[in-house]
Amino acid sequence: MKKRIIAMLTTVVVGLSMMAGCTTESPVKETAGSNAETEDTAKKSDGGYKLGITLQSLENDYWAGVFGEVEKMLKEKGWEYTLVDCKDNSATQISQIENFITAGADMIMVHPSDPSALEDVCKQALDAGIKVMCWDDKMENTTVNWVLDNTELGKTIAEPAVDFINEHYSEDNKAEVCVIGYPQTPILLEREKGIIEGLKAAKDKYEIVANIEGLVANEAQTNVETVLQAHPDCKVFLTVDAGSDIGANQALLTKYNNKIPEDCGIFSADATEQQMRAIEKGNEASKASAGFEGSNSRTAKACMEMYEKVLSGEKFEGDDHNIFRPFVIIQADNADEYLADYE
Repeated sequence: MKKRIIAMLTTVVVGLSMMAGCTTESPVKETAGSNAETEDTAKKSDGGYKLGITLQSLENDYWAGVFGEVEKMLKEKGWEYTLVDCKDNSATQISQIENFITAGADMIMVHPSDPSALEDVCKQALDAGIKVMCWDDKMENTTVNWVLDNTELGKTIAEPAVDFINEHYSEDNKAEVCVIGYPQTPILLEREKGIIEGLKAAKDKYEIVANIEGLVANEAQTNVETVLQAHPDCKVFLTVDAGSDIGANQALLTKYNNKIPEDCGIFSADATEQQMRAIEKGNEASKASAGFEGSNSRTAKACMEMYEKVLSGEKFEGDDHNIFRPFVIIQADNADEYLADYE
């Protein structure tokens, strides 16, 4: 199929305290039509691809960490990329995807603020012959969705918390529990519901005294401090992500003057380096985190492998349209295995 030059990608720099700036070069893009055969997606003669990546937020510790590693790998391959976040705004994210389409990306990866709001613009990308990968949500108008079973993830977060409650509490001395969620995001609401369901295994040894929001560390810290004022004996916290774990840990370290009681613990998701180092120390409130591939670099590598499969023309049809990621509980007894990736 005859290809047509349509646009140049403009250099984009995303300056973030948690992540180095993300840039893209600006050579011209050759695009294939929507009926292009598999060979049209094979590597171009210059050995690279052009990617557009839009994330919900880079203020989130997990996303910043993982995509810092993805950036390194993209640069090593010599691929062009534009990496931006939409600051949890669907209108902004739609505009970003439209820009990727106009620029003639080979593939677009979306981490949706609102997946339903992106269906139409992602269909436009597919119709233009652009591959679309969605991270976290089961969308219709994509080439593939790379997802988690968030209900099961929530239950997995609760497993070590239940063991902790059984060890330190009883029916006569119930654990006061705080659940930290972020219900505005559907998958995180699923995760939160999974946490609450999983906690039921502790039976009559706990009581949920607070259910608060938290996604970014400083906001979570403030909200946890408010909970501790109202419930000074609340010592068990279950969270949906890294930021709320980190913020809750700091609030508890402050409350207890860096001497965390043995019956105080935080149980979370994401297992970032900062979380795992807190877990490994053993004297902070963070006790366990449900990770995915295991570390930022392992997740980045798995993400790049997905990029290569999508760009090579691999088909993801039927049940294979949703590729589920594994997860593992990281605690003090195995944290060093995953922290070795950061050495």
